[in-house]
Amino acid sequence: VQFVESGGGLVQPGGSLRLSCAASGFTFSRYVMSWYRQAPGKARELVATILTSGATTTNYANSVKGRFTISRDNAKNTVYLQMNSLKPEDTAVYYCNARGVTVWGQGTQVTVSS
Repeated sequence: VQFVESGGGLVQPGGSLRLSCAASGFTFSRYVMSWYRQAPGKARELVATILTSGATTTNYANSVKGRFTISRDNAKNTVYLQMNSLKPEDTAVYYCNARGVTVWGQGTQVTVSS
């Protein structure tokens, strides 16, 4: 099992980024996928979740609701996180994960700063 996150970077407050996570080593379409983030000195937190193939149900942390959108492309084994109206408090390393899988990728750094 492997997760490769990408798309992070430095952005000004109010800006946007789109994160991607390419997954491999398991049947991607059968798994609930999530994005997590971890800020310096803080615990890892759940940001967004999307259900399996054919489902459109998504869930978001209150802190990102209305600003972030999670989506998936099962043909590409990839999950995305569109992040709009970014705030300094969104600064963190972002990770994707499949429910029940204990392997983590290297994450992608998102820094929101002027």
